[in-house]
This record gives sequence, C-alpha cells and structure tokens, in this order.
Amino acid sequence: MEYKKIELKKGINFHIIKTDRFKTNLLAIFLTTKLDRKTVTKNALIPSVLRRGSKNMMTQEQISKELEEMYGAGFDCGVDKTGDNQVLKFYIETINDNYLPQKNENMLKTSLDKLLEIVFNPLTENNSFIKEYVEQEKNNLKNIIEAKIDNKSRYALDRCIEEMYKYEPYGLYKFGNVEDLKEIDEKNLYEYYKELVSNCKIDIFLSGNIENNIVDEINENENIKLLKEREPIYEFSKLENKKTDKEKIIAESMEVTQGKLVIGLNINIEDEKQKYDALMYNMILGGSATSKMFQNIREKEHLAYVASSMYIRHKNNIFMNCGIEIDNYEKTVELAKKQLEDMKKGDFTEEEIENAKKGIIASIKGIEDEQDTILTYYFGQELTKNKVTLEEYKEIIEKITKDRILEIAKNIEVDTIYFLKN
Repeated sequence: MEYKKIELKKGINFHIIKTDRFKTNLLAIFLTTKLDRKTVTKNALIPSVLRRGSKNMMTQEQISKELEEMYGAGFDCGVDKTGDNQVLKFYIETINDNYLPQKNENMLKTSLDKLLEIVFNPLTENNSFIKEYVEQEKNNLKNIIEAKIDNKSRYALDRCIEEMYKYEPYGLYKFGNVEDLKEIDEKNLYEYYKELVSNCKIDIFLSGNIENNIVDEINENENIKLLKEREPIYEFSKLENKKTDKEKIIAESMEVTQGKLVIGLNINIEDEKQKYDALMYNMILGGSATSKMFQNIREKEHLAYVASSMYIRHKNNIFMNCGIEIDNYEKTVELAKKQLEDMKKGDFTEEEIENAKKGIIASIKGIEDEQDTILTYYFGQELTKNKVTLEEYKEIIEKITKDRILEIAKNIEVDTIYFLKN
C-alpha cells in the first residue's frame, strides 16, 4: 500500500491510497469545519439535501439510475463529529477499471465526476435549494434527532459527553437540534452551503489500484477549477488538560429495563506522543475481554452485562461503560473506581501489557482490510500534527513500557458520572 498527499489548492488536498487488495475504487470527499452551535444543524442537513439532486442529475432517482448503470456503484453520505470538528462525508464505490468487461471505459473518472458534481454543483432554483427537498429532509433530520433515545447505550454516552463539555463545541450533538430546524429554509441553507464550501477544509480521498494520470483528471474537473483557495476553518486535535474541581454526578430517568452507567475520565498529559500510552492504558482498563473491567466487574462480581471502556483520542478522554441492574449502581461505581486506583498502583502484569499490545496491533493490521477504514485512518491524521505510517504505529505500540502506562494512570481523573435509570 502506498499513500500520497497532493495539495490541489490551498486548503484542498487530494489523498491517493494505492493498493491492489480490492476490486473496487473508493472515492470520498470530506468537508471539515468547526463545530458551532449556530451551524451544527445546517451542516447535518446539507448532505441529505445534496443527495436529492445535482445540476445534471436532478432527482435522487436519476442519481440512483446513473449509479446502477455504473455496474451498480454505491453512494453514501452523512455527518460525523471528530474532536471539535463537524465533518460532512460523501462516498462513491465503483468497480476498478481493471475488472470492467469493456476496457475502453474509464469508471474512475466517471465516478470522480459524479461525486464532485453531487457535492459542489447542487440542484438549485432561484438561487436557492429546492424547497420541497429541504422541507422533506428537515423532517427526516427531526426524526433522526428525536430517535437518539432509542439506542439507550449510545444515548447515555452522548449525554455524558454533553455534560462534560457543556457550553463547549464537543458537547454538541452531531445531528444538531430540533429547535433550529424551524429557522432553516431553502434560501438561507443554500447561502450557508456556499459559505461552507468556500471556507471549509476539503479532503478528497481515493483508494484502489490507481493509474498515475488521476491527478491531471481531477485538476481538469470543472467543479475543482471553480473552488477557491482558502485558509480552512477547523480545529487540530490538541492536548487539553481538562481539570475538574469536583466530579459531576448526573442521574436521569427513562423507561429502561437496564441501567446505563457512563463514567467520563480526563487524561492530563503534557506530550502528544503519550496518546499512544493512553491507548494502551485503555486497552488494559476496559478495551478487551481480558481487561480489568470485563474480568472484575462482569465476570467475577457479575455486576454488569456489559463492562468496557473506550478512548477518544481527539479529546483525550476515556469513557467507562456498564450496562447494569439499577440496584447495582453504587457497587458498580465503587468497583469501577477501584480499577482506576489499581492501575495507579501498578496492579497490572506484563502479561496484561502483552495482551493489550497484541490486541492493538491486530486492530492496526486490520486497517488495511477495509477501504473505508484506510480512509478513516489517514483522514484522522489530517486532524492531528502527529503523522505516522501503519508500520511506525505498530513499532510505537511495541515499545510502550509499564512505566509509561503508569504515568497515564497517575494523570487520570473522574470528570462526570452519568446514570440512566428507570
């Protein structure tokens, strides 16, 4: 696998991931901008409006028909939250030209042209989006936002994050807020869209067995020619020592059969490279079936159906997650905190460290198995100042010592305890 990054214009980058492991090409466009309370809902709405029609493919049905004629190409889009950024994502997957029945076809160029048109040349009327499309997608987005309570585990995690980052960008829900929708119409959404594509960070990714002339083809695309250079407005991932004077305890009631406990942790470190040590710490704490949380909270004490933890690299937080009987709340919190104290005391073995390393390295090796995972890895590095190859990543993990993990353990503090109960 070969990775190459090319600056098309200031603020607009083209990333080529050359690999012969797949029979398909995956093309993606990521529009990155700062999370902001004033624009979060508009950003969430834009991908669904753009997929409804472009200047030359005026309906969703026409887009689907043209994709079907491209040997069943697949299209998807959506919105995500990465650190303090909101990312609008658009994908198209097509068969690689080497496997086409007619060798004179150029499916890569066709898919590139189609995706660029959907994102940068939308269907408009009287300098606005189409009113019918916007109203329908506003209603769909309203349903998505209101349905966030359906997945209780995810809802509990989102609520914990909201409480930890109250009045901060990261506390915003990636799909925005229902109350914003009434103020959005086809005209002001289109005006904002133009502002977005003029100022956001634009990353175009291509993964597959790619010919060398693709850079010339993208530079000749009319939609690329119309894009202006920019100083993109987005946030690099950075170290934030988020000190808290007193842990917050939030309990909410809902009709649930199982309690959802989320404990949000801050990691206060001085060096960006310590994030790899934090990843190892999390793996030992709750990142696998051999972790302390799984073994002690779930297997030994039988307090939880689910007991795990996850590390959010871009914000340097760990979230401990437990699905429990409501009456087991106090015991589970006590035992969860004991795992943190045991880690501070160095109560973990070299065998646990080796198991954690094996788990992380296996996941690194798995990155190359899926095209979208490869794209996600390299895009994640775009939002950090620490660039490493997959081989370098594995080497870094191999060299992590117990002392380095202990340094993380000493700098962990509980920020917020969130409990969803009946």
